[in-house]
Amino acid sequence: MLPAILCVILASCTAPVVTGGSCDLDPAPAGDEAAIRAVIEAEGHYVVTQQIDALMALWTESAFVANAKNTPDTADDDQFWREKDAIRHRYVRTVFPGAPAAAAPADLEIRIDGNRAEVTATTRIGAEVAPAGDRWVLAKNGQCWFLESLTYNLEAQQP
Repeated sequence: MLPAILCVILASCTAPVVTGGSCDLDPAPAGDEAAIRAVIEAEGHYVVTQQIDALMALWTESAFVANAKNTPDTADDDQFWREKDAIRHRYVRTVFPGAPAAAAPADLEIRIDGNRAEVTATTRIGAEVAPAGDRWVLAKNGQCWFLESLTYNLEAQQP
């Protein structure tokens, strides 16, 4: 009887299994850099196919999206969508109605520092191409990488 009780107690002390983010992608990518690339590519794919639940599984609860409004050195004019509910609203009300046929960031520059990564990417949405226009921050929870933030329109507006 005692061994059975100990098994139940020990089983309840284990860490919860993390799901979502890169761990939900099929096939699950091997290695941190591959997982980070896969999350960013999945975000673009889910935008095009308008899969809101799959999109939201890529984000942390406290994530944010920021529009730098082509003034990368001036943060006080940025527009923010903070936390998952606001990000969901942005996708459904702003992104999906534009029905992008393609959304595939390119030229990814990935810097990994422990359980965090920063990625600079060229924006490619339809005909729009903006070199180094996006900055993604990802966080690793367990073995899974999640989107923590996206700042876009980082390319300075030309006079």
